Amino acid sequence: MKKSSAPSITSLPLSPDEERRHRMIKYSVAMGVRVLCLIAAVIVPGWWAAIPLVLAIFLPYFAVVIANVSVEQGRVDVQRPGSIVPVAPPPPRAPGEEPREGQ
Repeated sequence: MKKSSAPSITSLPLSPDEERRHRMIKYSVAMGVRVLCLIAAVIVPGWWAAIPLVLAIFLPYFAVVIANVSVEQGRVDVQRPGSIVPVAPPPPRAPGEEPREGQ
């Protein structure tokens, strides 16, 4: 017989605030690199300045994509309480009985 393992607190996903914080850090780093590309485009002489300019143009798109990729390494699917505890159907109503609030 297979023993079912109970979900542990370590298998829970990140909270929305923590996930947002990670995305903001990734995006801020990418935008910092973009600023460096713009500075390099001013400093670098000749046609070589086109390389950092092209990078600065396309980097915002890649920054959004990279920031929104969620990496869940080693995480287990979280079971919802309804799938762990069986839900019993509500008791049948007597004929003529009006439904109570919430039913």
